[in-house]
Amino acid sequence: MITYDEFEKVDIRLGKIIKVEDFPEARKPAYKLQIDFGEEIGIKLSSAQITKHYTKEELLNKQVIAVVNFPKKQIGPFISEVLTLGLPDENGDVVLVSPTKDMPEGVKLF
Repeated sequence: MITYDEFEKVDIRLGKIIKVEDFPEARKPAYKLQIDFGEEIGIKLSSAQITKHYTKEELLNKQVIAVVNFPKKQIGPFISEVLTLGLPDENGDVVLVSPTKDMPEGVKLF
Protein backbone atom coordinates (compact mmCIF):
# COMPACT_ATOMS: atom_id res chain seq x y z
CA MET A 1 0.00 0.00 0.00
CA ILE A 2 1.02 3.61 -0.46
CA THR A 3 0.33 6.48 1.87
CA TYR A 4 -1.85 9.46 1.07
CA ASP A 5 1.30 11.62 1.09
CA GLU A 6 2.82 9.36 -1.58
CA PHE A 7 -0.36 9.60 -3.69
CA GLU A 8 -0.24 13.40 -3.47
CA LYS A 9 3.16 13.31 -5.21
CA VAL A 10 1.48 12.03 -8.39
CA ASP A 11 0.44 15.12 -10.36
CA ILE A 12 -2.69 14.20 -12.33
CA ARG A 13 -4.10 17.01 -14.47
CA LEU A 14 -6.78 17.73 -17.04
CA GLY A 15 -5.66 18.65 -20.52
CA LYS A 16 -7.21 19.23 -23.93
CA ILE A 17 -5.93 17.39 -26.99
CA ILE A 18 -4.94 20.03 -29.54
CA LYS A 19 -3.18 17.88 -32.15
CA VAL A 20 -3.39 14.21 -33.14
CA GLU A 21 -1.06 12.38 -35.51
CA ASP A 22 -0.69 8.78 -36.62
CA PHE A 23 2.24 6.94 -35.05
CA PRO A 24 3.17 4.30 -37.65
CA GLU A 25 6.50 3.50 -35.94
CA ALA A 26 4.77 2.27 -32.77
CA ARG A 27 4.74 -1.50 -32.14
CA LYS A 28 0.99 -1.39 -31.41
CA PRO A 29 -1.39 1.02 -33.20
CA ALA A 30 -1.17 4.41 -31.48
CA TYR A 31 -1.51 8.14 -31.92
CA LYS A 32 0.90 10.93 -31.06
CA LEU A 33 -0.96 13.57 -29.04
CA GLN A 34 -0.24 17.19 -28.18
CA ILE A 35 -2.13 18.05 -25.01
CA ASP A 36 -2.62 21.56 -23.61
CA PHE A 37 -2.50 21.62 -19.80
CA GLY A 38 -2.95 25.38 -19.45
CA GLU A 39 -0.55 28.19 -18.56
CA GLU A 40 1.23 26.55 -15.62
CA ILE A 41 2.24 23.33 -17.42
CA GLY A 42 1.82 24.17 -21.10
CA ILE A 43 1.66 21.78 -24.04
CA LYS A 44 3.01 18.25 -23.55
CA LEU A 45 3.39 15.22 -25.82
CA SER A 46 1.95 11.76 -25.25
CA SER A 47 1.61 8.51 -27.15
CA ALA A 48 -1.61 6.59 -26.64
CA GLN A 49 -2.82 3.22 -27.90
CA ILE A 50 -6.39 4.44 -28.40
CA THR A 51 -6.96 3.78 -32.12
CA LYS A 52 -9.61 1.09 -31.52
CA HIS A 53 -12.13 3.48 -29.95
CA TYR A 54 -11.21 6.92 -31.30
CA THR A 55 -10.58 8.58 -34.64
CA LYS A 56 -8.19 11.51 -34.87
CA GLU A 57 -11.17 13.80 -35.46
CA GLU A 58 -12.98 12.57 -32.32
CA LEU A 59 -9.88 13.20 -30.21
CA LEU A 60 -9.29 16.79 -31.31
CA ASN A 61 -10.38 19.13 -28.47
CA LYS A 62 -11.24 16.17 -26.20
CA GLN A 63 -10.37 16.69 -22.54
CA VAL A 64 -8.30 13.91 -20.98
CA ILE A 65 -6.63 13.11 -17.68
CA ALA A 66 -2.87 12.54 -17.51
CA VAL A 67 0.02 12.13 -15.09
CA VAL A 68 2.27 15.12 -15.80
CA ASN A 69 5.20 14.51 -13.43
CA PHE A 70 6.58 11.15 -14.57
CA PRO A 71 9.97 11.15 -16.32
CA LYS A 72 9.91 11.38 -20.11
CA LYS A 73 9.68 8.01 -21.86
CA GLN A 74 11.21 7.05 -25.20
CA ILE A 75 8.68 5.20 -27.37
CA GLY A 76 10.44 4.35 -30.62
CA PRO A 77 11.45 7.66 -32.20
CA PHE A 78 9.00 9.62 -30.00
CA ILE A 79 9.44 11.11 -26.51
CA SER A 80 6.29 10.90 -24.40
CA GLU A 81 6.19 13.57 -21.68
CA VAL A 82 2.95 12.61 -19.92
CA LEU A 83 0.96 9.44 -19.28
CA THR A 84 -2.56 9.77 -20.69
CA LEU A 85 -4.87 7.70 -18.49
CA GLY A 86 -7.37 5.14 -19.70
CA LEU A 87 -9.17 1.97 -18.71
CA PRO A 88 -9.25 -1.37 -20.54
CA ASP A 89 -12.49 -2.47 -22.16
CA GLU A 90 -13.55 -6.13 -22.30
CA ASN A 91 -10.93 -6.75 -25.05
CA GLY A 92 -8.13 -4.85 -23.33
CA ASP A 93 -8.43 -1.84 -25.66
CA VAL A 94 -8.00 1.56 -24.02
CA VAL A 95 -10.94 3.85 -23.21
CA LEU A 96 -9.81 7.33 -22.15
CA VAL A 97 -10.61 8.82 -18.77
CA SER A 98 -12.40 12.13 -19.38
CA PRO A 99 -14.58 14.52 -17.37
CA THR A 100 -18.30 14.57 -18.08
CA LYS A 101 -18.33 18.38 -18.27
CA ASP A 102 -15.82 20.88 -19.63
CA MET A 103 -13.26 21.95 -17.06
CA PRO A 104 -10.36 24.41 -17.25
CA GLU A 105 -7.14 22.94 -18.64
CA GLY A 106 -4.54 22.24 -15.97
CA VAL A 107 -6.95 21.58 -13.11
CA LYS A 108 -5.50 19.01 -10.69
CA LEU A 109 -7.21 15.76 -9.79
CA PHE A 110 -7.62 15.16 -6.07
